[in-house]
Amino acid sequence: MRSYHTLDEIQKDIRLGVTSCRALVEYYLSNIEAHSELNAFVEVYNSEALQKADIIDAKIKENKAGKLAGLIFGIKDLICYQDHKISGASKILQNFESQFSATAVEKLLQEDAILIGRQNCDEFGMGSSNENSFYGPAKNALDQDKVAGGSSGGSAVAVQADMCQISLGTDTGGSVRQPAAFCGIVGLKPTYSRVSRWGLLAYASSFDSIGIFSKSIEDNARVLEVIAGKDEKDATSSSREVPAYSKVLEKKQKFKVAYLQEALETKALQPEIKATLESQISNLKEEGHTVEPVQFPLLDYILPTYYILTTAEVSSNLSRYDGVRYGHRSLAISDLESLYKNSRTEGFGDEARRRIMLGTFVLSADYYDAYFTKAQKARKLIKEATEKILSEYDFIIIPTTPTTAFKLGEHSKSPIEVYMADLFTVQASISGLPALSIPVGKDDDGMPIGLQIISAAFQEAKLFAFSRNLIQNI
Repeated sequence: MRSYHTLDEIQKDIRLGVTSCRALVEYYLSNIEAHSELNAFVEVYNSEALQKADIIDAKIKENKAGKLAGLIFGIKDLICYQDHKISGASKILQNFESQFSATAVEKLLQEDAILIGRQNCDEFGMGSSNENSFYGPAKNALDQDKVAGGSSGGSAVAVQADMCQISLGTDTGGSVRQPAAFCGIVGLKPTYSRVSRWGLLAYASSFDSIGIFSKSIEDNARVLEVIAGKDEKDATSSSREVPAYSKVLEKKQKFKVAYLQEALETKALQPEIKATLESQISNLKEEGHTVEPVQFPLLDYILPTYYILTTAEVSSNLSRYDGVRYGHRSLAISDLESLYKNSRTEGFGDEARRRIMLGTFVLSADYYDAYFTKAQKARKLIKEATEKILSEYDFIIIPTTPTTAFKLGEHSKSPIEVYMADLFTVQASISGLPALSIPVGKDDDGMPIGLQIISAAFQEAKLFAFSRNLIQNI
């Protein structure tokens, strides 16, 4: 079976009798098995996916199938699926089974998409390389000595290596966009609140978003059209009407685009990425778009602000994993204090413990005002400055990452070096704005380069239309 670029192609071949949902599932299952060394999946729903495929094939013949029939998708191991295991790639939840499904998953299943398995990630979404997983790292299909990116590395690799057509990941500070850039695929972080967080294991609740990995803009738009919208189970979800994203892709117009001058001047930027961005700027100007540099002097404050606030939130959110109610419980206990200490020490990995401790520190009475309060003020300034730019321009374009995919273990001795991979993605996360990473080239070693496009809140339709004209087919 050939690899499909879009769901439209899949559904056309299903109508023509060239393929079927069962044949598609069998194809993806064979790819998952053939590429098991990439460690993209932590659990595959073989028989269940095949059974569902047979049901949907029958519905297709009766013209009763949903709008996503033929779509095979996977979910990051932070997104709940009823009566199935979810661990957050952590020992502390290794054998936990969810009692309900995430709203985003339910909506896809209702439209007859088929769920094929749960995918590897950094523990509770904390990481930029997928090296912090209890199950070991996911590996980049283009070079297995290099990282897939994180935290949604397994979800990105699954789409990259054609193990499924779509993956649902989560993006707190770039965890969909960054691995999408490293793997050469499309990755969307929607506007905060656009997609319900019900059924998503919390990392940093005021940042977390369920995002979408795809091979094409078209598929990304079709999936967002289904999973977006108000959810009574999530008080933070937006009640704004969901546009028909897939219907505006053909719309062409001239846009006003800004790029951050400081991003091009930073020493952390890999030369090939800088050259690619400059080339994209030239191409946009030639096509008639207005492209202008803007100043963003707050760039140096973005990462510190992000890590102070997210570690504070994770310190609170992960306090529920205490060995008492559910999850891992240590056997080496003598009293209540040892139960807490030993269960959490044994259950959490190094990076999770590091961020919990940092978050507890910044929330402590002696340092709350010095760190957390100031970071909240900085967040407001960054958000206002970003929104001011977007009040004058349609988009901000910026590299998705300062470098292409780096080698496994290359930054293992310095967490700060890994944190730098989020340098360009956290701006949209802090501001709660939609951002899309698309593949626009390769470096000298043949590794993908991603371009990130940020738009004003709830402007995903415009973001899709603009990005579709830029993207290079994978």
